[in-house]
Amino acid sequence: MPDPEGGRIWKPGEERFSAEPLVKRPSLQSSPKWAQEGEKAMPQSLSSIYLHLIFSTKNRQPFIADKIESELHAYMCGIFRNKGCPALIIGGDVDHIHTLFLLSRTCTVAELVEKVKSYSSRWIKDQGKEFKDFKWQSGYGVFSIGQSGVDDVKRYIANQKVQHRDKSYQIEFRSLCWKYNVDFDERYVWD
Repeated sequence: MPDPEGGRIWKPGEERFSAEPLVKRPSLQSSPKWAQEGEKAMPQSLSSIYLHLIFSTKNRQPFIADKIESELHAYMCGIFRNKGCPALIIGGDVDHIHTLFLLSRTCTVAELVEKVKSYSSRWIKDQGKEFKDFKWQSGYGVFSIGQSGVDDVKRYIANQKVQHRDKSYQIEFRSLCWKYNVDFDERYVWD
């Protein structure tokens, strides 16, 4: 895929070893051909940051019922997309959510999680009287994923129902923290 300067834009996962130059840089003295009269070219800021986010319902109450689960995931996917952080997959079980997403270079994790939780909480409460007391836990876990680990995390999230037949959210969360060398204090993790 050519860019406006005649170079090449690489797609994620595309082979990058070729005789073709990775990027053709415009002269620092001139604006690109596509810039309007009088405008100067702005440098690009690029990122590719995959994150695995996990958080539970307040006190791990089983609020994420089958009747709202797929719609909830779709609604949350829209929140991620609107914040410029596309979700690759959203899954979980009756008491928690997992998401693998790409973090925008202009959004903080804390800002994104706050929006996802507050908007989705309001949406859940609108789904019926049985959800009027719904709340998410205050905290969350987020873990960075290298490109080579993306497919494994997608499979892990897709298989949440099977995994939680014999493993609680607490056991899973502890395991993820240990796997990614994240220190935590049991007194403050569970709410």
